[in-house]
Amino acid sequence: MGNLFAEGTVALVTGASGGIGRAVAIDLAANGAIVLINYNRNKEGAEETQAVIRAAGGTAAIVKADVSDADEVNAMFTKIKKHFKKLDILVNNSGITKDGYLMMMSPESFDAVVKTNLYGCFYCTQGAVRLMCAAKSGGSIINISSTSGVVGQEGQANYSASKGAIISFTKTIAKEYARHGIRANVVAPGFINTHMTQVNGTLLKEKYLDFIPQGRFGEPEEVANVVTFLASSKASYITGKTIVVDGGLTM
Repeated sequence: MGNLFAEGTVALVTGASGGIGRAVAIDLAANGAIVLINYNRNKEGAEETQAVIRAAGGTAAIVKADVSDADEVNAMFTKIKKHFKKLDILVNNSGITKDGYLMMMSPESFDAVVKTNLYGCFYCTQGAVRLMCAAKSGGSIINISSTSGVVGQEGQANYSASKGAIISFTKTIAKEYARHGIRANVVAPGFINTHMTQVNGTLLKEKYLDFIPQGRFGEPEEVANVVTFLASSKASYITGKTIVVDGGLTM
């Protein structure tokens, strides 16, 4: 079975040093894409992602940038343009949490989450569409939201707000750039077995497993499969949509 992506396809995955981002990067590379692994702090994790891809015969490079910093994002895209000339796929995966109930949530906690999750998505998408429009070859943008952005989640006013905004943002991008051959979609994972959920894994599973019809948390690879599909030509008539990957939790 052949690769989903044409030779020379370039994909950028933000926050690809672990978790869902790593799984996405590995799956895109396994299907023929040249993957740019973005990270901010976890250099070792980014190198591990790269090593897995290379061991499987794929191609990957590492690009450091704090996506919440416009200047760092601009510098990253300048490097991408210089070395790769184009960008075909963008996966906005970077995200953080600073949970707490609203009355006790500091402005700094709210701001930090929105800056990384939403502003980071904005900065990277802006850079991507500029490259895609200049190349006149279209492209695919997949933004990682969350079920918290679809239905809200107690203790996550900042996170839910940022992830919900990403859904509306993506619909706008889909409308603005369809005429340029650029598609934009959202993947909204539910509870996935990553470091973020493992920190409070036992408590989360006790609280939510009964509400997940499939009776388990998802795996990063199950999210990655959907992202790869949306990035590929097999999803050529899908844009502006939100695909929820949650084992039935929010149905």
